[in-house]
Amino acid sequence: MPNPMPGDVHINVPLTNISIAYIQQQMKFIAGQVFPVVPVQKQSNRYFVYEKEDWFRLEAQERAPASESAGGGWRIDNTPNYYCKKYAIHKDIDDDTRANADQPIDMDRDATLYVTQQLLLKREKIFVDNYFVTGIWTDVTGGTDFTKWSDLTNGDPITDVDTYRNNVGALTGYEPNTLVLSPGVFATIKNHPSIIERVKYTQRATITTEILAGLFELDRVLVPKGVINSAAEGLDDTDFIFAEGALLVYAAPNPSIMQPSGGYSFSWVGLLGAGSEGNRIKSIRIDEIESDRIEGELACDLKVVATDLGVFFSDPV
Repeated sequence: MPNPMPGDVHINVPLTNISIAYIQQQMKFIAGQVFPVVPVQKQSNRYFVYEKEDWFRLEAQERAPASESAGGGWRIDNTPNYYCKKYAIHKDIDDDTRANADQPIDMDRDATLYVTQQLLLKREKIFVDNYFVTGIWTDVTGGTDFTKWSDLTNGDPITDVDTYRNNVGALTGYEPNTLVLSPGVFATIKNHPSIIERVKYTQRATITTEILAGLFELDRVLVPKGVINSAAEGLDDTDFIFAEGALLVYAAPNPSIMQPSGGYSFSWVGLLGAGSEGNRIKSIRIDEIESDRIEGELACDLKVVATDLGVFFSDPV
C-alpha cells in the first residue's frame, strides 16, 4: 500500500482562503500592490514586448493622387520570459499540542497565518532585490543629481519628482504614476517645509500618502512598512525591509498585451489548488512524528519589464 495515501496529502481550500484573505489585508507589504499581477497557467512561458521606438517614429506622409499610402509597422520581441519559482515553508502541529490547545486557539489557522507571513516576507524581500535597488532603472543620487530631501532649506522633493516624471514621459510617452517611498524617506518628506507650505491651508492636519500623491501629480504613493528580523534564532535585529530610497515608476493599472509597465508580477495560478496570488496551503499527515504539517507555497516571478519607465532615487535623505 502506498504511503502516504492520497487522503493524507491534499490542498486545503479553507486554509488557502484564510491565507488569501490575510495576504489581501496586509497593507504594510506592497510587493503585490505596485505592479499588475498577471495570473498564469504555466510555471514558465514567454511574453511579448513591442519596440516603443516604432510606435513613436513618424511614418505618415502626404499622399499624392493615384499613389500608394506610406507603409509602416512595428517589431515585437518574443524572447522575454518568466519563471515562477516556488517558495515554501511549513509548520508542524504535533498531536499533544493540538490536544492541549484551549479555545480560542486554532492551531491550523495560526499555522496558516504563520506560513503566509513568512511567504509575504519572502515576496517583499524579492521585490526589494528586483526593483528597489540601483542598477535597474535610471539612477539618480542625492547630493549629486539632486539636493537631498533632508536638506530642509534647499531640498525640493516636489520639483525633483516633477522633473524626473517629465523626463520619463519625454522618453517613453508614459509618465510615472506611482511613487514608492521607504518609511524614513516618507517621514522626511511629509515634514519638509516645501510640502507643509503647500497644504497648510487645507483641512487635513496630517499629511497622508493620498495628499502626497496629489501634490506629486501621481495616482499612488506607497510606503512599505513590513519589518524583518535578520538575526539568528533567539536574537533580534528587526528593521524595515526597505532601505532608504524612492522608486518613481509607471505601473500599468491592469495587465494587457498592449500596455507597457515598469514591471509585472507573474503568479502561477495553474498549479493545482493555487489561489489568486499563486499561493496554496497543504495539509499533510506525518504519522512518524504524530503531527499534522501545514505547508504554505507561493509561486511567482516579480519581473522587470521596461527599465526606462522608472527612476530610482538613492540616498535621498
